[in-house]
Amino acid sequence: MDVFIEPIGKLINEFSKLPGVGKKTAQRYAYKIIGMTDAEAKAFADSIVNCKSKVRYCKVCGNFTENDVCDICKKRENSTICVVKEPKDVIAMEKLHEYKGVYHVLHGVISPMDGVGPNDIRIKELLSRVNDGEVKEVIMATNPDVEGEATAMYIAKLLKPLGINVTRLAHGIPIGSELEYTDEVTLSRALLERKQI
Repeated sequence: MDVFIEPIGKLINEFSKLPGVGKKTAQRYAYKIIGMTDAEAKAFADSIVNCKSKVRYCKVCGNFTENDVCDICKKRENSTICVVKEPKDVIAMEKLHEYKGVYHVLHGVISPMDGVGPNDIRIKELLSRVNDGEVKEVIMATNPDVEGEATAMYIAKLLKPLGINVTRLAHGIPIGSELEYTDEVTLSRALLERKQI
């Protein structure tokens, strides 16, 4: 016999699919939904559907946007490109209010153990942007772990012959950590003390 009636069990199951959400947390979320008014529950469900239907990737940088091209790509000068692994890393950098260039989201890193090679992430698109001739510096802001370092070095080797200044965030960010969870002071210092690679 199931402990939960079907609608609650399904809701718990869906919440438990989210990263970092175990069965107990999923149960708390489900109970919270049940305790909402119909209007609150509908607004919650509508926001999920609305987000899923309206959010897409920027055709230029690969960041989240509602339009074909994101506001950052539209409004900022593009002589400096900051390369990150995922769109959530753009948000971490933007919280600093110090970086004024544009971004390039790889949507992954080179990881042979996971079967991810250079052709599986957005390296070709980066090279295409750099070949336009306006780019003077590329900041490698991938995570300071084995895959992030390998990806940064691979891209640096491709860009060096093009005469592009390739820099790496300083290692004020602990090895093995992720940009998303790095405090703003550490991330700010790492950005300011980036070095050429």
